Amino acid sequence: MNWQFFKGKFIVLDGPDGSGKSTQIQLLKETLEKQGVEVVSLRDPGGTKIGEQIRRILLDTDNSEMSVRCEALLYMASRAQLYSQHIDPALRQGKCVLCDRWISSTYAYQAVAGKLGPQEFIQLAEASLERTWPDLSIIIDLASDVGLQRAGEKPDRMEQKSIEFHQQVREAFLELAQSRKDFEVVDGSGKIEMVQEKIIEVIRDYVGA
Repeated sequence: MNWQFFKGKFIVLDGPDGSGKSTQIQLLKETLEKQGVEVVSLRDPGGTKIGEQIRRILLDTDNSEMSVRCEALLYMASRAQLYSQHIDPALRQGKCVLCDRWISSTYAYQAVAGKLGPQEFIQLAEASLERTWPDLSIIIDLASDVGLQRAGEKPDRMEQKSIEFHQQVREAFLELAQSRKDFEVVDGSGKIEMVQEKIIEVIRDYVGA
């Protein structure tokens, strides 16, 4: 595989809560770095001083009255800062940017499960961000009940939502992946190493190796 292909590429791992995105981001970062690719690994929301403050507001269980529209705007605000402060400069320097979540999450959580609406979501994303879609988005798919069990004993504000909500989120991710050529889905139900191998296979296909 021509690993240098990943210089200047923006790759996102996304999916339901508990699907193992953070673990797989770290493993993919290590794999790319071993092949001589400079990697910047980030998380959304967060990744900047401003973004981390927004993240705390979004996930705080005390903010149960937050509206879906407010959620979507806060997520976009965090992304706008992350893109201008870290993602865009890294891509211009030829680095590979790996991000834990991006606008695919707002599509699934707020536009579909939260009933904001896909059309309003697109308008909001295009108005908020210099760049909407990454070069490649990999959805790590996992049954909602399994993912929530993995999420831990202290769920955040989003994880606390109903199982029905999370099932809608999962379905939305899968539907989005089917509608876009720059999306791929991997099964996240296996062991960490198995999921990692599937992600590498997706990357090989993406590169054309």
